[in-house]
Amino acid sequence: MFSRSVVLALLIVYVVWGSTYFAIHIALQSFPPFLLMGTRFLVAGGLLYGFLLLRGVAQPSWLQWRDAGLVGSLILVGGMGLTSYAQQYISSGLTAVFIACSPFILAFCVGMYGEWPTRREWAGILCGFGGAILLAAGSDFSARPAGVIALLGAIICWNLGSVLSQRKFSVAPGAMGFASEMLLGGVMLVLLGWCQGEHILSPITPAAWLAWAYLVVAGSLGAFTAYMYLIATVPPALASSYSYVNPVIAVTLGVLYADEKIGLREIIAMVIILSSVLLITTARRAVK
Repeated sequence: MFSRSVVLALLIVYVVWGSTYFAIHIALQSFPPFLLMGTRFLVAGGLLYGFLLLRGVAQPSWLQWRDAGLVGSLILVGGMGLTSYAQQYISSGLTAVFIACSPFILAFCVGMYGEWPTRREWAGILCGFGGAILLAAGSDFSARPAGVIALLGAIICWNLGSVLSQRKFSVAPGAMGFASEMLLGGVMLVLLGWCQGEHILSPITPAAWLAWAYLVVAGSLGAFTAYMYLIATVPPALASSYSYVNPVIAVTLGVLYADEKIGLREIIAMVIILSSVLLITTARRAVK
């Protein structure tokens, strides 16, 4: 069985990231995409970095700063930045389908280092992908080419950065590594936004401020840190299972708080997705 820390990290990633798509949509009313993501991670990384310094945690070495910048450029600039940019040009339904491909890409990236998923994990990955497609089947699948290209690039960058952060690069251990990645990734995103001519729309609406604060505290300090912990702790198939569960959380929140309707197709899809997570969770134990 997994430890309490792993279970808690999974719950944080599932629930929080399942709600951040809505928060990003609200925040984009006042924040352009790259400045939204840049300020979000810059503030979150700065808060975590300052807290760790007060606790007496050693600062990263120059090599660790360099590798944190490389990881931040892949995961945050490439992964989060391009995802936020793509959401302007691609529907939420198609976004969910693309993100459901993430476990496949992560599996192949990890496989390059000789760690391929077990048969049971492959079954769980395929089951989850089918459930995600079924769940998104009733959605709009409209998209512009720029959105498709950006989202595909985001998924590749995210998974490649996740693997390299644990198997190739040498970042600072523990939370200091997460803080340095968010700090440097946030700086690069802000600079990219300025180079793109982005500017924050004024005045910023109260809803956009709340959404931005939620992304800083819950999405970055909470869920991003939990995800990086999972990548270092559990099998990749389980760490990436958020891509199936997040749409389930989003649909559930819509039913509870937005008076949205749920039908038999959605219920079947959610059962399939939850079954896939059960398959992936028990895969390594079955091998033992």
